Amino acid sequence: MKNLNNMKKSIIILLLAAMIFPACNDLLDLRTNGTITMDEVFTDANRTRGYLNACYQYLPGTNVNVGSFTDDAVNSAEVNAGSSYDYWYNSGLTASNFASYNWEGSVWAHYFQAIRKCNVFINNIDNATADITTNERTGWKAQAQVLRAFYYLQLMKRYGQVPLILEDLGTTHDYSGDTRATVGAVATQILADCDAAIATSESDDFAWAAISNQWNIMTKAIAYAIKSETMVFAVSPLLDDGTFTKDQALEVVATSLKQLLDHDYSLWTQSSSDYNAYASYFLYNPNDLRSSDKETIFGGARVAVWSSCGLPIVSGQTSAGSCPTQDLVDAYEMANGEVAITGYSDANHLQPIINSASGYNESKPYVGRDPRFYATVFYHGSKRGNDEINVAAGGNCATNPTSTRYTHTGYYMRKYAANNSNRNSNADGYMRVMRLPEMYYNFAEIAYQVNGPDATVSAAGMSARDAVNAVRNRAGMPDLPTGLSASEFEARYRNDRRVEYALEADHFFCLRRWKTLDQTKFVTGATVNSDGTITRFRFPDRPTTESKYLLYPIDQLEENKTATLTGTGWQNPGW
Repeated sequence: MKNLNNMKKSIIILLLAAMIFPACNDLLDLRTNGTITMDEVFTDANRTRGYLNACYQYLPGTNVNVGSFTDDAVNSAEVNAGSSYDYWYNSGLTASNFASYNWEGSVWAHYFQAIRKCNVFINNIDNATADITTNERTGWKAQAQVLRAFYYLQLMKRYGQVPLILEDLGTTHDYSGDTRATVGAVATQILADCDAAIATSESDDFAWAAISNQWNIMTKAIAYAIKSETMVFAVSPLLDDGTFTKDQALEVVATSLKQLLDHDYSLWTQSSSDYNAYASYFLYNPNDLRSSDKETIFGGARVAVWSSCGLPIVSGQTSAGSCPTQDLVDAYEMANGEVAITGYSDANHLQPIINSASGYNESKPYVGRDPRFYATVFYHGSKRGNDEINVAAGGNCATNPTSTRYTHTGYYMRKYAANNSNRNSNADGYMRVMRLPEMYYNFAEIAYQVNGPDATVSAAGMSARDAVNAVRNRAGMPDLPTGLSASEFEARYRNDRRVEYALEADHFFCLRRWKTLDQTKFVTGATVNSDGTITRFRFPDRPTTESKYLLYPIDQLEENKTATLTGTGWQNPGW
């Protein structure tokens, strides 16, 4: 692992143009026009707090269509030539257009701008002469440290090796010797920032959970969640560079999970007559000061599924959006805990191998499935309130591969959807950035590799199997069986994580972290026959499942600057 002093020299070229100069025009950073100096910012309490608020401006939003960029869904907008989905499914991407057609745009410049803001705050707050309390000073610094860790985690997940910058380099920095830091070095810094923040005394300015008027503020819980996620990436098949052992990773993920559970974080279990517990969780507003929602760790943005990923029978719907694939439907076990589809006897995945012990009936494929299925997918014969969904030819929601308003796969998205939403009233639910099931799964992912599925890890007080079962039980699913081999458990664990996080961003990154993206070259859909049975069909291969898509490309303009000023290209393999 490189020395941190060397790491400080690492710099991304966008600091020169895309990062430093625009940032200097911000209200609180007007050094170029003489209105206010940076020293003056930290002499005033309001300006100091304002600069911290500026560090928060780069937090990610949510994208209800992220599942369309995985094998979970096919987006109905694929028919629009030049759309993101047209490129993603047909043309492929380049380093020059990746940011335009990826699901979250350009994040390289975005997060380095955020990191620069955090660096300025962290490096100035200790000596700030503003009239602020000790708790404010230490709590605000802790928030900035967690923010910096969060932003670096986002970069590491997407790009692997990135420059490690821990100070404001200004406009006179010599870039010629700058390099990308190793994944291990970046992960080490993320852990260090989180540990420094966690060591801060708890106060209203840095607590375990958000308090009044502090929605989406950084907390100790988020710091532990960042540590957990950092370690599963740092020791993953994609990014493992030998810096950390699996035992070290296990200690971090086990401790993180235990700390969250010990501080009143728990899985949502409330249901209603219309929605099971899993569905109810996503419909509930997490900004409730943890009065009911103790599962959400960070974030919660309301979506409008009824409009952008909705049913054509809903007033005001404009797009079917993310249409779940048959592959996702096949991933759901039976309610008795048995795997329904164990594989396929043909290369096109049109002939499923059915587990005879499961009770799955191909003529009634939607009966007796995992409760999470019914909360995630609208299928033929399901209901939205009093309306029955008919995707057969001539039906009210019939499959139509040439329309943006009708499903292309035979299924519609139900996750986050409320039965009464329409153009006059959006009652749909909320996407979260971090929630407790991920902490259970992260622990399980490392624990089974170190100790096997059934051995209790003392730091967490549970086994890998126990952790997965906790999430399954919340949904009403039975325990995984004991005695599974490591490979058998891996398959069941990975599938359960996919089902829990269906149509969410977690699956997008799992496919990359596990290096299984190439196993999703194509997806399938289903046509409903007159007798209610289904006929499967295959979509064309997707070019975006090649190995180069495991990591994002550095934006071509930034790569050109890097090559010019450092003499070395930093581009990721294949781009």
